[in-house]
Amino acid sequence: MDLAIIPFGEQAVRVIFGDRIDPSIQAQISRFLRYFDRLPFPGFIEYVPAYTNIAFYYDPQKVLVGVHGGQTAQQTVIDYLEACYTAMDREPCADERIERRTVRIPVCYGGAFGPDLDVVASYHQMSTEEVIRRHTAPEYLVYMLGFAPGFPFLGGLPEELATPRRESPRLKIAAGSVGIAGRQTGAYPLQSPGGWQIIGRTPTQLFTPDGQSPTLLHAGDLVRFESITEEQFLAQKGGQL
Repeated sequence: MDLAIIPFGEQAVRVIFGDRIDPSIQAQISRFLRYFDRLPFPGFIEYVPAYTNIAFYYDPQKVLVGVHGGQTAQQTVIDYLEACYTAMDREPCADERIERRTVRIPVCYGGAFGPDLDVVASYHQMSTEEVIRRHTAPEYLVYMLGFAPGFPFLGGLPEELATPRRESPRLKIAAGSVGIAGRQTGAYPLQSPGGWQIIGRTPTQLFTPDGQSPTLLHAGDLVRFESITEEQFLAQKGGQL
């Protein structure tokens, strides 16, 4: 699939890089954003990367400043993003490997922290120890943040751990809970409802609204989960659950 740039409402456009969830497409998205960050267009507000595309939001009144020939703000933005992609593709370093940050996240699996660990183990006819071993083995790629502020959708879950969502979602899932839903794994940054199979919980704070960077993780990061004991969890949380 070739690059496509299409309207997304009246104050945004989407740059579409593909039609499948794939690390190579995520690498293109990361490279494009790195290039775009050097010189964003006037009127730019923010961008939101997803699995296969990026949504760019803008202020039409500010984009129109300096536009000639009656061209719309939307077409101006589309032309600018097309030019960025062309220029990026011509750079000598275009094929360089994307440097990614690796974030290690400790997780206390099972028990009160992971009430669905036994369910996942039973579904796959393996021990809980084997589920933990397989869940902590990969290096996961953060494709996007969504659902809740700082909630990472991670790629790389072993096929043998793919598990359907719960039939009845919970009304309250604790912040830091780590779960599985289908072929995805992720962690809840805030207490919220949800239907993922919860297999553990991290003491690491994933969302700090008053921080300089509110979300711990960003699209393009790599994540390694590390198994810890309940005592280690409580020590890192100052004795609080």
